[in-house]
Amino acid sequence: MPVHNFERPRGRVEEIVVRSHALRGNGLGDPAERTVAVYLPEGYDDGDADYPLFVDLAAFTSSGLKRLAWTAFGESVPQRVDRLVARGAMGPVVIAFPDAFTSLGGNQYVDTPILGRWETFVAEELPAAIEAQFRVRRDPTQRAIYGKSSGGYGALVQGMRHAAHWGAIACHSGDMGFEWVCMREFPNVLDALAREDGDVERFVRRFAENPKVRGDHLHVMMMLAMAASYAPDLAAPLGVRLPVDPYTCELDPEQWARWLAHDPVRMVDDAHCRENLASLRGLFIDCGRRDQYLLHYGARALVRKLDAHGIAHVYDEFDDDHSSIDYRLDVSLPWLYSTLTS
Repeated sequence: MPVHNFERPRGRVEEIVVRSHALRGNGLGDPAERTVAVYLPEGYDDGDADYPLFVDLAAFTSSGLKRLAWTAFGESVPQRVDRLVARGAMGPVVIAFPDAFTSLGGNQYVDTPILGRWETFVAEELPAAIEAQFRVRRDPTQRAIYGKSSGGYGALVQGMRHAAHWGAIACHSGDMGFEWVCMREFPNVLDALAREDGDVERFVRRFAENPKVRGDHLHVMMMLAMAASYAPDLAAPLGVRLPVDPYTCELDPEQWARWLAHDPVRMVDDAHCRENLASLRGLFIDCGRRDQYLLHYGARALVRKLDAHGIAHVYDEFDDDHSSIDYRLDVSLPWLYSTLTS
């Protein structure tokens, strides 16, 4: 049984509100003013030192605010970092935890008129807001961004498209290999929508009215959010048009191609994305070899391409699945700190 961490965080948390231009006017009507929790390490108030900045991107259905929560037989991210610092595995850092939750249940952290320009928010507005209020190192090479699942995907996209804003990236079990991850979900999504006569807005409304969140419905919401993120259709309800025929589930090649353009396995074929990754001080990728979303196949395909192009990286495939793998931060966080500061 895992050991519970009874230690309270040694630093302190401040919350700021970022009034975002990038998120203004999003199609869901979600707030453009976003709370960001900032963990300031022990000793922050006792001196004038500047610290590396780490950004934690939450997984789908989660928020940066949840990353601070007490956990049974586990620990919050601040508790984990304190423990790693205390044992000498890494030095103190400032960590930003943005609340990126949306009305569709989560975020893929890409620019879309439906959910908002989250990619721009993370790359530009968030670091600027942190730098304006806290003592973090101003050099972008002293920033790291990491996350798991959708958060890992968002971190990897930052590395592929916005490397000038970051020094190092860690992607834990990030979304990639869309053929394996997404295609097997489409029949279930169509079946769920068929019970609402194919009406996406009605499904989302019923979801909101239900007093209990069903796990299978969360998967449907995730696919709707992906549709609104990767291939938004402004003429469709909530911007959602799935890349399959609603009756036969046959792929719509044109719409599916728009999804694949966001798949890291395909993105790395673009010279600009490769140049961005190669310019990073460090790139860390891991995935469980029993991932229930089959993300290990996408990770292997991406890593094979990274190897072929000579892009330096660390890939660690571990013996586990997709769930409850925050313990992997014991590997990535010290690695990120060492990469930024060495």
